[in-house]
Amino acid sequence: MAKLRLSFVSAFNERVQPLMDGTVQAEGLELVPTYSHPGETFWRQLKFGEFEIAEMSLSSYLIARSHGVEMMAIPVFPSRRLFHGEILVHADSGVREPGDLVGKRIGVAEYQQTAALWQRGILEHDFGVSQYKVDWYMERTEELSHGGATGFRPPAGISFHRIPPDKSLASMLLAHEIDAAAVAGPWTRQPSFVDRSSRIPGSGDWSKVKPLFPDRIPEAKRFFKKHGFIPANHTYIIRGDVYQKYPWVAFNLYAGFVKAKAFFQEKLLERIPSALFFGREYLTMTREVLGDDPIPYGLKANRAMLETLVNFSHEQGLTQKKPKLEELFAESTRDL
Repeated sequence: MAKLRLSFVSAFNERVQPLMDGTVQAEGLELVPTYSHPGETFWRQLKFGEFEIAEMSLSSYLIARSHGVEMMAIPVFPSRRLFHGEILVHADSGVREPGDLVGKRIGVAEYQQTAALWQRGILEHDFGVSQYKVDWYMERTEELSHGGATGFRPPAGISFHRIPPDKSLASMLLAHEIDAAAVAGPWTRQPSFVDRSSRIPGSGDWSKVKPLFPDRIPEAKRFFKKHGFIPANHTYIIRGDVYQKYPWVAFNLYAGFVKAKAFFQEKLLERIPSALFFGREYLTMTREVLGDDPIPYGLKANRAMLETLVNFSHEQGLTQKKPKLEELFAESTRDL
């Protein structure tokens, strides 16, 4: 029997790769993959709807759905990080702990992106840094941003600035024109035409740029003990016309992602680079802190995380109403 052939765009992700390269199959589907930087992917999908299945920013998904854009998510969350733990600060900023960020200048790649949403929410709720008592600087241009595709306007009461086109998060942090930003060093930044830090890395002394959390492991333990989850920033969506015509795609696609993740888990020990002499010990420590599966799929296992995300989006003025979680995910996947 012929398979339904669908275009599929995603960033490279080891948990998803077995599905993209055909090692595992989603029943009844022939996926035609495109690899794309997440920032580019979301802009392309939000603005042009190019792909039938696409990786998608959770924050932008909430905003797009609130504006009536027809797309449907499945509860697969392949990308999770401790986003506030990635914030870097300039040594001359006077910031020694999270509470010191009050009154400072913080840079984000994009104001509405999920990473920034988590950073603002966690800084406010866990460390008392109100989003209204910080100067926010955004790198992406309106033309190449998620917000440009969804009609983003800075929420009322927010101090919001756009970084000049000849500068970047990296260059401004190095020059201490901003005090803090979640930006990787130029040696690890993945090239992307929507993010200028990969093209304008700046010049200066990177030794003057320090992590807000010098040791992220204790902060990860604290956060996970308090909240019970690691924040996710991406999901996968089915374009509205495809979902309406073929609703069965949602369940089969979800099952394919589950199989791909299981395949990855089986091969996990083999994938630890030999250069990481204590790689297996770090894996054991990760499991002791976060459990055997810190990246669960399904709505049930992620309800607390998703409710927190929806609440943050609403209170930060990105969405006017809080949707029910069941409205956001395909009906056949809601009990999984």
